[in-house]
Amino acid sequence: MAKTLNLDIQESAEELKALLKQQTNAQRKERVHALYLLKSNQVTTLEELSKLLVRDTSTIYRWFQKYKQEGLDGLLKLYEPAGRPITIPQEALDKLRLKLQEPEAFKNYGEIQTWLKEECGVQVDYHVVYRAVRYKFKAKLKSSKSSRKKK
Repeated sequence: MAKTLNLDIQESAEELKALLKQQTNAQRKERVHALYLLKSNQVTTLEELSKLLVRDTSTIYRWFQKYKQEGLDGLLKLYEPAGRPITIPQEALDKLRLKLQEPEAFKNYGEIQTWLKEECGVQVDYHVVYRAVRYKFKAKLKSSKSSRKKK
């Protein structure tokens, strides 16, 4: 017979349910869901929780150890690999961020690349511009699609 989990969860079930609805990241949502299921007494053992979440027991155990040591903030903190730092200077990024807030500022990433070279004196590759705009600023370029003529 499996042992019941004795985890002292500080947050109430209602708080965890509200936090669960706020989560946009799947990994964080899964971790909060594990806490919610345990706090609301829907599961009592690590094995039941493991089957319900389709996760290995050692993974869930690791989550709970992190929660015991660092609390909810520690549990929700995810590993982010270092990666290569962006090659566009911070001043140019600030100008670009402001320019991107204007409607119809750029039609494509090539225009941004040219603008950076002319306005900021920064010459960077196309993929660097794309990654900065899409992943750092979480922006998409608004471009109208040309309508096709029916034949």
